[in-house]
Amino acid sequence: MTSVRALVAALLLASGVGVSAAKAQAPRKPNAADIRLALEKLNVLGSVLYLAAHPDDENTRLIAYLANERKFRTGYLSLTRGDGGQNLIGPEIREELGIIRTQELLQARRVDGGEQFFSRANDFGFSKNPTETFNIWNKEQVLADAVWVIRKFRPDVIITRFSPQPGGTHGHHTASAMIALEAFDAAADPKRFPEQLTTVEPWQPKRLVWNTSSFFYGQGQKFDPSDKLMVDAGLYNALLGRSYPEVAAQSRSMHKSQGFGSSGTRGEAIEYFEFLKGEKAQKDVLEGVPTTWNRVPGSAEIAKLLQQALKGYEAANPAASVPVLLKAHAALAKLPTSYWKTVKQQELQDVLKACLGLYLEATSTRDFTVTPGQPVTLQLEAVNRSAVPVSLTRVEYLFAKKDTTLAQQLELNKPWLVRTSVELPLATPYSQPYWLQVPSSNGMFRVDDPALIGLPQNPAAAQVRLHLTVQGQPFQFTVPVVYKRTDPVEGEQYRPFEVTPPVFVNLTEKVYVFADAQPKPVTLRVRAGQDQVEGQVALRLPEGWRSEPASAPVKLAQKGEEQSFTFQLYPGGAQTESTISAAVTTRGRTYTQGLKTINYPHIPAQTLFPEAEAKAVKLDLKRKGQRIGYLMGAGDEVPASLQQIGYAVDMLQVNDLTAAALQKYDAVVTGVRAYNTLERLRFQQPQLMEYVRNGGTLVVQYNVSNGLVTSNLGPYPIKLSSDRVTVEDAEVRFLKPNHPVLNTPNKITEQDFRGWVQERGLYFPGQWAPEYEAILSSNDPGETPKDSGLLVARYGKGHFVYTGYSFFRELPAGVPGAYRLFVNLLSLGK
Repeated sequence: MTSVRALVAALLLASGVGVSAAKAQAPRKPNAADIRLALEKLNVLGSVLYLAAHPDDENTRLIAYLANERKFRTGYLSLTRGDGGQNLIGPEIREELGIIRTQELLQARRVDGGEQFFSRANDFGFSKNPTETFNIWNKEQVLADAVWVIRKFRPDVIITRFSPQPGGTHGHHTASAMIALEAFDAAADPKRFPEQLTTVEPWQPKRLVWNTSSFFYGQGQKFDPSDKLMVDAGLYNALLGRSYPEVAAQSRSMHKSQGFGSSGTRGEAIEYFEFLKGEKAQKDVLEGVPTTWNRVPGSAEIAKLLQQALKGYEAANPAASVPVLLKAHAALAKLPTSYWKTVKQQELQDVLKACLGLYLEATSTRDFTVTPGQPVTLQLEAVNRSAVPVSLTRVEYLFAKKDTTLAQQLELNKPWLVRTSVELPLATPYSQPYWLQVPSSNGMFRVDDPALIGLPQNPAAAQVRLHLTVQGQPFQFTVPVVYKRTDPVEGEQYRPFEVTPPVFVNLTEKVYVFADAQPKPVTLRVRAGQDQVEGQVALRLPEGWRSEPASAPVKLAQKGEEQSFTFQLYPGGAQTESTISAAVTTRGRTYTQGLKTINYPHIPAQTLFPEAEAKAVKLDLKRKGQRIGYLMGAGDEVPASLQQIGYAVDMLQVNDLTAAALQKYDAVVTGVRAYNTLERLRFQQPQLMEYVRNGGTLVVQYNVSNGLVTSNLGPYPIKLSSDRVTVEDAEVRFLKPNHPVLNTPNKITEQDFRGWVQERGLYFPGQWAPEYEAILSSNDPGETPKDSGLLVARYGKGHFVYTGYSFFRELPAGVPGAYRLFVNLLSLGK
């Protein structure tokens, strides 16, 4: 989709996408209530933009209320895609997590009725203040993106989730409100970002407000609602069959990677607004906004016709509204070009389609992928499920610049079906998410095509435009090509149609760690993206490294066929960090893209083509012990990292946690957020403590302070806080320089804390018993020391470790010092 035109969200129209777990990517068929809501929306001309920093920051209840009760065009601008957060449902982090959260936001908007936008800002992780945020983001680019969205979307009112005054919240949060303040004025100033004015015009919103609540007032502060604007967003919508808080709960529950499942409420739900800029309102946040067709000169006839259509709407026979809607459509076409003309033409066309029961679809019948230069086998289907005369006159294959002229009458409930094959041009770009097509910086994604900025996702890889006439009036409906199949259990299944390279090469690991000069096997998987792939595969290595063999022949007869190749990789001599990559050469061209599919039931399947490369680390590493038991929590890649350095890692289940069964392990590790996600740990925790008491070593990685399944994380009292160190190169001080953790089997020095990524650590304990020894201290600039990021305690014959340091990020990133320190933790007692 070129934009997320949810209109009335998950309710409307045939181009929408459903949100049930089994049907996350299926087209939605509007019902009579949906059409009624869309007709009501046609009579309202007003828009609101909600603006914040991350997926999940938005107020879904307010968005649902504005879009469905007030019928305003409602958008959410999230400055980031949430790449820097944690993942509760799987191992994906960074850019892959950003893709998941992007799709979760789109699913949320399809529920609550909003539209979705993004800036190019990269979520680099937790930031404690806006100064740090703007030191990493390119503030001028982020501001330009906000201005671009405002000028395109033209909101009458902008609402921020956060206050522009620093203090008490994430630095990204405050920065988002500060950007909103500047953009409010800059969008109206033709001297600011004048390069945008070839496509959009300056726009001045009426006001900017902060959607505040008692939540934002800490201890000693009193929330005073008396000077705030208020609106009751808890109303019940009979057409939806739900209150807006109930709609919001379903929308909020789409943020599954963050564990934000929510239950709906019923009854009054007051939202509060604090004035920030523009024209101050006295009673209502939307006060003074023109919402009728009076804001469009010459539209009196259109307004009358649309009111007539609404009053005469028959739920049992929506097609009865078509004649008056066609008159409105013809009248609207005569008006001069304007913003609201364009918006309402699209809405009106979609309503007409729904009233006609018009089913239009273009599906790939063979596969969900194709490579440039290859044919696409399509099935087109058009069905008019009304008695209104509809004719199909032309079919344009926009992706191939091919069209077919027809004179096909679509008779009542008689499908028109045609199968055809269209060749995809060689110049067709791959379906890589547009913000990942070129390398990005820590703070910003690079997007070379200005037309893509702000969009939540790529336009559909292939689109078909169907030209029809309805009672003689011409219409154009553009539909994406999708892949559809029938599953024997789930039934009709959809997924996006994608353009891919002709061959993929994946390294099986992201990091290769060498503790000595011995070679390691590096396995490549080469997969055909089309038939008849033949060539050579090889590793690309840094100077001083070599592989045996140097290359290998590839021959794949069928699309989807895969071959594995194993190279012996010999490291260079000195301790170093390098990058190795893989490449396949075929038909005179070299391909270096891998294949990654992200597939969860609540979002459409996502495919990306990361560069086939891995970090190669030669380090000075000694280890003691061999066998590790690993209890996965929310999901991480630490087990694979430990296997890289020679440990035998067994993945444990909660029911495996008996003291007797654990005795065979040199150490046991709990994955990130295990005590937030594994309910039965509350019952098995005594067995873990017994394992430690009998001489075992238990390493507990970070958990968040809220939602713990037990407060007894260790053998002695320990209470988590929200303390963290976000600056990845913050100084680390040794509180116990002679402790075995810092000396055996690896001597830890300041050098081992260089090159860390994203952060030092998070959710450090705020209180701990004197039996724990604090090993390290660190803090962000201007803050007090945080001494509890690594706590070690003797218990019986064994050792217990709690660490908030972010090994779950550092080990997969191949940070040498993180490996050396983590090995020392596992070696305690050896």
